[in-house]
Amino acid sequence: MKAIQIFLLAGTSLAAATPALAQDAAADGVVADGDIIVTAQRRAESINDVGMAIQAVDAETLENLRVTDVRDLTAVVPSFTVSQSYQGVPTYTLRGIGFNTINLSATSTVGTYVDEVAYAYPIMNTGPVMDLERVEVLKGPQGTLYGRNTTAGLINFITAKPTDHFDAGVTAELGNYQTYNFAGHISGPLGEGGAARLAIRSENSDKGWQISNSRPDERLGKVDKLGIRGSLAIDPGPGTSIDLSVTWWQNKSDTVAGQGIGFTPATDPVTGTSASHLFNVPGIADYIADNFPTGASQADWAPEAGRSADIGRGAGLPGDLAEDNRFWGLKLRVDQDLGDAVKLVSLTSYNDFRRKALSDWSGAPYEILLQKADGRIKSFAQEIHFEGEAGRVNWLVGGYYGHDKIVDSNRTLLGENANARFIRAAPYLVVPGVNLLETPFNSGGYTAADMATAFRTYEDIGTMNTKTWSLFGNADAELTEQLKLTVGLRYTEDKQDYVGCSRDYKGSMLPNVNVVNRFLFSAGGTLPIPAPIVEGQCNTFDDVTNSFGPVVSTLDENNLAWRVVLDWSPNENTLVYASVSRGYKSGTSPVNAASKARQNAPVVQERLTAYELGLKATLADRLLQANFAAFYYDYKDKQISTYFADPIYTALARLDNVPKSKAYGFEGELMLRPAQGVTIAANGLWLKTRVIDYVGTNAAGQPENFDGAEFIYSPRFQGSIVAAYDTPVSDTLNVNGAVSLRYQGKSNTIFEDDPLYKIDSYAVVNASLGLKSQAGWSLSLWAKNLFDKYYWSAVASNANVVVRFANQPRTYGLTLGFDF
Repeated sequence: MKAIQIFLLAGTSLAAATPALAQDAAADGVVADGDIIVTAQRRAESINDVGMAIQAVDAETLENLRVTDVRDLTAVVPSFTVSQSYQGVPTYTLRGIGFNTINLSATSTVGTYVDEVAYAYPIMNTGPVMDLERVEVLKGPQGTLYGRNTTAGLINFITAKPTDHFDAGVTAELGNYQTYNFAGHISGPLGEGGAARLAIRSENSDKGWQISNSRPDERLGKVDKLGIRGSLAIDPGPGTSIDLSVTWWQNKSDTVAGQGIGFTPATDPVTGTSASHLFNVPGIADYIADNFPTGASQADWAPEAGRSADIGRGAGLPGDLAEDNRFWGLKLRVDQDLGDAVKLVSLTSYNDFRRKALSDWSGAPYEILLQKADGRIKSFAQEIHFEGEAGRVNWLVGGYYGHDKIVDSNRTLLGENANARFIRAAPYLVVPGVNLLETPFNSGGYTAADMATAFRTYEDIGTMNTKTWSLFGNADAELTEQLKLTVGLRYTEDKQDYVGCSRDYKGSMLPNVNVVNRFLFSAGGTLPIPAPIVEGQCNTFDDVTNSFGPVVSTLDENNLAWRVVLDWSPNENTLVYASVSRGYKSGTSPVNAASKARQNAPVVQERLTAYELGLKATLADRLLQANFAAFYYDYKDKQISTYFADPIYTALARLDNVPKSKAYGFEGELMLRPAQGVTIAANGLWLKTRVIDYVGTNAAGQPENFDGAEFIYSPRFQGSIVAAYDTPVSDTLNVNGAVSLRYQGKSNTIFEDDPLYKIDSYAVVNASLGLKSQAGWSLSLWAKNLFDKYYWSAVASNANVVVRFANQPRTYGLTLGFDF
């Protein structure tokens, strides 16, 4: 309610302000005669004049299709997918290019920007999406014009700008799962040469959509989000403009639980490849067999009473299974004309994200794996560039600097995980007839009771200090009336300092590390025995130094990204383009549950060289727009999260580079405008991906050659059909809305061909139907997942149970709105 009071107070202030800006600050993004204006090349131009595969979605379509989350973009951009890792961090994939990390500290192959400001970490996009003018999706490497190099492409969210006239609107929504949402904006002049805009969105659902299989009175899935954005547009004098905005949001929603569907190879009760399969918690095998999911709402998690309690050396994890995340960001853009054809642009930004979340990834009513995540990202960036025209050449040159400080940590609870139960029994098993607690390895004097409650909880932590700077330039030259050449270059240097490890928490790890791990790492005492750890110390073991301690690394890399495009326009309605581009994604270090130091070793930067041939044609007197693109990607050092062959735990996590891989495909878009106010758009992507001769580690901890494997989250076909309409039914009333159908083929979540880790094909329909009056009021009925399709977008394991993450079941509601 406080947010609504702020909104109403701001509205009163703006309504009373004096008028008069010379022009509307929101000049770009308009549609004239069916022509969509975009800023993909950082200046306003027709989408049909840009030699690049771009999809642009306007505010009306976003509103009609209920795009209130980045995940919702998949309905209109089928080549874009969003999957959730088991730590709750979104994984973005575009045209099959993605990075399946679980860490909030890792950047994505798909860059996300808000008004040209990089939100380099996907976790920053988990607040409410609000007050957008449009969204532009640029496909292929985008390393030359935008601040952060990306290999897959980027998504630019363009927010609505302050206006030179009073403008305001509010919407209120009611839906199933006790949903009640509010959104509003107010905009207008602030005296001569100034304008302001305030936007607010709150999202609330008080009834969770996930129901515990074992305790049907318990639910997860409640939503509690609030976001506010304020922006100022100031023209202090001729040739100068200032754009300042501040964004703040909080997310206190429930975390999502998994659906248990099977076991890892090491812990499978029937075919287990290690002794740990004998230590599954009693009852879990029957539970998985009896509760195989057939619907989205089925899930399970550990009872709160059990996981909250301290047990011996193992501290519990009390509290609600929910997020407590906060973000705020500042953007300052200053444009200064330096003559008739040259402009200086300064873009300054600062983003601050904090995460506190408690999640249960067990997929069963046992304490298999819970995590309390704590993280902080502070990201500063400064760009200065000059842009201008010289005859038939448009040019831009500049520099970029970014500095990020990150803390990424979590405390894990796995009291009933088969691996932890096995380690507690290991002192009595590893040497027949010998109790390791009665040997010199037990220098700490741990008792059987200590060992019985050991290895219940521990912490993983990583701190990163990342600096990047680059120099870049881009030029478009009209060679003839029909030919245009575009050349872009960016030289970048990245440096990341990292310190990270797994460490003891209040003595929980001391018995198993100091007795079992020291025995095994010293080969039973035949090698030098590492020194024991003390409370709170890192327990990640380094073979080189023969000691437990933090992993320290520095990545110092540079690259030269480039892009060359030749456009041919045989007539005013046709564009044919051929492009060759190269993009990079900087290296990174993981934050893993690391038994060995190798697990936290960094991966180096990846490189993608893209070849693309495209056609954009406006046909039938502008009734039909046809866009096609064929592409081939030559991929070097692809970054992946994969398995590590651990001598104790069989298969744990690590990052790796795939030396060589490739992807190629064909993408098409048809947009038909059969009548005034009606648009039908069909999009499709056929994709083939392949790993080339890569020897990695499989889920059983064994080496395997994955030559020919498909990329993760990369189905062969993805497609969508969207019909949007806005037609009059009387002199004062319009009917509007949209219907979208999205289809996605089967895909893998690991390189192995294992049915447990597959994502089945699915089709999902979203729809809305509404009325809008010239008097300002509007009414809309909407539904997401209209036919209540059960589908999932991710599969993962917690080193014991394989879990599936389902997408929401059908949601529907009613929206009331009024524009002042």
